[in-house]
Amino acid sequence: MIMHRTDQVAAIRALKSATPYIRLFKGKIFVIKAGGAVFGDLEATRTLIEQIAILHYFGVKVVFVHGGGPQLTEITEQLGVPTRMVEGRRVTDQRSIDVTSMVLNGLINTRILAICRDLNLDAVGLSGVDAGLIRAHKRAPVKLATNGEVVDYGYVGDIDQVDPTVIRKLLDNGLMPVISPLSCDDQGTLLNINADTIASAIGAALNAEKLVLCTGAPGILERVEDPTSIISYTDLQGLKRLRDSGAMVDGMLPKAKAIEDAIRGGVRRVHVISYNAPEGILAEVFTNEGTGTLVVADVHALTPSELTAAQQAPSV
Repeated sequence: MIMHRTDQVAAIRALKSATPYIRLFKGKIFVIKAGGAVFGDLEATRTLIEQIAILHYFGVKVVFVHGGGPQLTEITEQLGVPTRMVEGRRVTDQRSIDVTSMVLNGLINTRILAICRDLNLDAVGLSGVDAGLIRAHKRAPVKLATNGEVVDYGYVGDIDQVDPTVIRKLLDNGLMPVISPLSCDDQGTLLNINADTIASAIGAALNAEKLVLCTGAPGILERVEDPTSIISYTDLQGLKRLRDSGAMVDGMLPKAKAIEDAIRGGVRRVHVISYNAPEGILAEVFTNEGTGTLVVADVHALTPSELTAAQQAPSV
């Protein structure tokens, strides 16, 4: 690669502008969650993990939580197992939970670890089953508020407790946990848990500085049909208004619940960004402008510099 002097100057300026953020976030914990769609593209997966590796090299303690919905849907359908989603959550029967374990713990988690090795990023694969990380119980049938239907989600879990001891030990030893969203109950029955929910609960248990949700959308949208209607920043009240207005549908519903739980649990900032943006995570973390949506408990808690940048784009 040939770098011209103007390129060098731009790179140095970018590094200088990022220095305050590097100093601010060194030693802090970020929980980053990526949806399964990104892992269908090897180049996009690598680009995402390269950004995470840079955070790691700058001294940020990263916990990476991954999903795997599209891969799971593809393989279960190949095996003749129908897929049903209700309000953004997957119904999981006995055959599905076995495939879920193979796809999440085997296929996706291992592929991520292989890329981490190539990038000299020391990572360790985990699930909620390991070392009692996530204690959960099987979800009881749920009556939907929309139409009154009673839905049995099957082998889907609700979290009882998070014990982050194993995560802290890994982070303290310079290792990055890569966590799949599976757990089990006290009898050892495997349970599938929404990855956003897992990331939110882990973020709260660790008192994380940031929870970053990487999605196929560029952020939280004011109008679902308009990808340019990105909301730059909002708070819990704004999130409720979006939900009540019907602006949030399908997979955004559990995501909104995860965001709310994370902030109420003590996570200072939640960011919703696109995994398709080549520098999405780095731009969100190391610039005032960001690339997606910032969610806080109360917009009045935003710093003056955050407000100045955010006021240049829509808010709710």
